[in-house]
Amino acid sequence: MRIRTLMLVFMAATTLSAQSTSSKVAPSPWVGSWAASPFDGDSWHTVPTLVDSTLREVIHTSIAGNQLRVRLTNEFGTEPLFIGAASIAVSTGISSIDAASLHDLTFGGLPSIVIPPGAQALSDPVPMTTAAFADLAISLYLPLQQISDVSVHSSAQQDNYAVTGNHVREASLTTPVIVPSWYFIKGVDVENAGPQHAAVVVFGDSITDGAYATENANHRWGDYLAVRLHENPSTANLSVLNEGIGGNCILVHCVGQNALARFDRDVLSQAGVKYVIVLEGINDIGGLHNPNRPEYKLTAEDLEQGLAQLVARAHEHGIKVFGATLTPYKGAGYFTEKGEAIRKAVNQWILTGGVFDGAIDFDKATSDPANPLMFAPQYDSGDHLHPKDAGYAAMANSIDLGLFQ
Repeated sequence: MRIRTLMLVFMAATTLSAQSTSSKVAPSPWVGSWAASPFDGDSWHTVPTLVDSTLREVIHTSIAGNQLRVRLTNEFGTEPLFIGAASIAVSTGISSIDAASLHDLTFGGLPSIVIPPGAQALSDPVPMTTAAFADLAISLYLPLQQISDVSVHSSAQQDNYAVTGNHVREASLTTPVIVPSWYFIKGVDVENAGPQHAAVVVFGDSITDGAYATENANHRWGDYLAVRLHENPSTANLSVLNEGIGGNCILVHCVGQNALARFDRDVLSQAGVKYVIVLEGINDIGGLHNPNRPEYKLTAEDLEQGLAQLVARAHEHGIKVFGATLTPYKGAGYFTEKGEAIRKAVNQWILTGGVFDGAIDFDKATSDPANPLMFAPQYDSGDHLHPKDAGYAAMANSIDLGLFQ
């Protein structure tokens, strides 16, 4: 009886060990190379005619790969989204592509897919080698269907194109309509042989989204950071995923879901994320200026609590979070003295509070030494809230790359 008991114990332990071994999930070879945050649109952008049309949307990679896959989204749609055909190719400028690089996108081996409301879709892997900083054109054909609500990233700072009919395999589109937003695309992941490849997510509002940056030039601060990382041998394995939404807030609904609500979708679900840089809160502060919202209250502690929540949730997934100080905004349309006091307090907390894994002082990098409450003139876009290209470059250049090593 004792021998039999020992044998049963041994067999049970062996079974548990095998189950434990088989339950271990190998690290994914996929890393995001480009991304955007979809949302349900905003009131100041018109939606073009999307049905029975081809959308050709241009994106800019940040890391090379041996093959790729495309993420499509119907997360904010209220009806099924029918993608009749799709392709990807190297962009050669405007709506033209390199025909030799054209690859059809498939989904479970099929050339089309219906994406349910609220869902995403991932293409099959495409055997397409891409370089870092390649411009790729993703073409989607949308047959006749009901599309009441779109999943869109407005203000792409990039021209995209729409034309009637199915032209996903055409080398160039004839007289397309220019579309300034990305519709129904969420990301491009690459498979890379290097085990140390990972993604840095830059998470924020219009300053991260690149408002007032030169169109079609990839001059957001995240783009400048991607170049710096690539040129530095010890960080060349890192991509940059831009998850900024113009007008976004941390705690309340401004444009798009608040940062706390969208963090899982826009950060934690991205492929290969290892680091996050958070630059957000100025729109929450700006809300204090609105005379039609006397009930709106905000304190520095409110914003600090919200930011600390983002850090705690990222840490659950083994992701390091770096806090970036809020840039100057005196002279902006929604500046208030109370808001400035909150900005100053939050910035001090970011730098000294010890909640983040590191701090980046964008306030110091962009402010005017003679008037620290304002942007330095050479960095100001003119609205006293957003930088121009030189300001975005200064922000990226101020980041200590040692944070990522």
